[in-house]
Amino acid sequence: MSTPEMVMQEWRDIPWPEVEKDVHCLQRRIYRASLNVDRDLVHRLQRLLMSSRSAKLLAVRRVTQDNQGKKTAGIDGIACLEPEDRLLLVENLSLDAKPQPLRRVRIPKPGTDEQRPLGIPTMYDRALQALVKLALEPEWEAKFEPNSYGFRPGRSAHDAIEAIFHAVKGMAKHVLDADIAKCFDRINHQALLDKLQTFPRMQRAIKAWLETGVLDGDTLFPTEQGTPQGGVISPLLANVALHGLETEVRSHFQRTKMFRTERGRINHQWQPAVIRYADDFVVIHQDEGVVKECQTIIQEWLKGMGLELKPSKTRLAHTLKEVDGKCGFDFLGFTIRQFPLGKYRSGKTSKGKPRGFKTIIKPSKEKVILHQKKLSEMVQEHKSKSQKDLLRVLSGNIKGWCDYYKTVCSSSTFQNIDGVLHNMLLRWARRRHPKKSTRWVIGRYWLMPKWIFGLKSGRLTLRTHSMTKIQRHVKVKGEKCPFDGDWTYWASRQAYYPGVSYWLARILKRQKGKCKHCGMIFMPDDLIECHHQLDESGQRNGLLDALHRHCHDQVHGPRKVVKQEGSTNDKD
Repeated sequence: MSTPEMVMQEWRDIPWPEVEKDVHCLQRRIYRASLNVDRDLVHRLQRLLMSSRSAKLLAVRRVTQDNQGKKTAGIDGIACLEPEDRLLLVENLSLDAKPQPLRRVRIPKPGTDEQRPLGIPTMYDRALQALVKLALEPEWEAKFEPNSYGFRPGRSAHDAIEAIFHAVKGMAKHVLDADIAKCFDRINHQALLDKLQTFPRMQRAIKAWLETGVLDGDTLFPTEQGTPQGGVISPLLANVALHGLETEVRSHFQRTKMFRTERGRINHQWQPAVIRYADDFVVIHQDEGVVKECQTIIQEWLKGMGLELKPSKTRLAHTLKEVDGKCGFDFLGFTIRQFPLGKYRSGKTSKGKPRGFKTIIKPSKEKVILHQKKLSEMVQEHKSKSQKDLLRVLSGNIKGWCDYYKTVCSSSTFQNIDGVLHNMLLRWARRRHPKKSTRWVIGRYWLMPKWIFGLKSGRLTLRTHSMTKIQRHVKVKGEKCPFDGDWTYWASRQAYYPGVSYWLARILKRQKGKCKHCGMIFMPDDLIECHHQLDESGQRNGLLDALHRHCHDQVHGPRKVVKQEGSTNDKD
């Protein structure tokens, strides 16, 4: 019998490049078979994938090692696994296992007093769902519509915003800005299973996950509808449920429509643009009647999945004209609006002719107010703590917020928030020294002449919003997918994703998008960490390499984790 040390060493010595190559090879074959509408071959390959030890290893690694941030336990009380337990989990994975009930956890919804209910599976069920997702995802990535961007590999909210920009930049248009009411909680189980059309064994497993029930305190509640948020496979199932919405809307309209003008016949695109991110979507067209007709079509289509539009978050808007006291519309935290001549210069066509308006995308006012409120709360919470602690917590929050909004016209917004933050910090500093003059306080906490809030040593300074440079995001190409085998395309995109810092982008370009340790290309969902190079004496030489998170663990050893009820965090 092997000791825990031997098992741990075996986990560290797993050849992950070979494991990922085996899984990617099968996923690519599933993707091609699905493109060719060969359902029997898809099902055979999916069975082969789920019985593969490589797929089981990869599934367990993703839920126990690659999972980042706060970890929440299911009813089994397990939030993390040691390396010796991961291999035992790999050996015990079986699609026929009966799932355990979900644990109800509620988290606050940003900007509202409501709470979002989550259903947290056990660690075993999470790993099994990750295994099924490895088999189902390439099949459905070959089917999903090109303007669906939520919870899909290689696609993000910024791709959806760029798609909206390309849809409205040439002409002022009417918009249906809609949201589906409690989408995850109301999906009809039978309608979802009928749409999946998978083989019986997998269908029984998915049905069992959907109907397993939720344990809230000591009470078990049945789940007769919906796919619970918090599960590994839930986002994919929600996308499957909403698949076909764009096709249904566009099928009711001609592809082009001819108009007779003084210049002759002109053909205009008559089909509306439908851009969806999870359960939020917009319908865009130059004719208000078409947009209203699309709303009726969508309401009827959603009834088949047991869903409906949320009236409070569904409105008709116009990109240039005022509707109900507001111009433009908000989507995913951005405000998309067109301005007539005056405040901005006119946009131009590809031939250099002025359009008469300018399309501008900015952070929404609601999100700016929420961000300022969060900064104020941080300053208040650190009124009795050191400047060093305040600098660290503020810089991290500012960096994350700016990385999300740095792809649009945010420069003026960043400057305005910096002004508000400066006043907050000045009040924080004066409160600490009520008997000192304002000039003395500024000299104590700010570095002059550039008015930088930081330590006098200069080793730690505040990362202001204005320090973030605007970097335009390049939208993912139409129907591109990480399973299509175009590694050059996906490796080249990795350095341009929002959230990737300037120095990490330089490292990725130097390494040509490959991990320095295993040599595998970084894919969109991979977690990237930086490793300090060492010289011959074992000291850091100041150079960095980009590694997969699991490769970084192999270099330095496994992270220390603590098993406990509730949530834990990984620590280096």
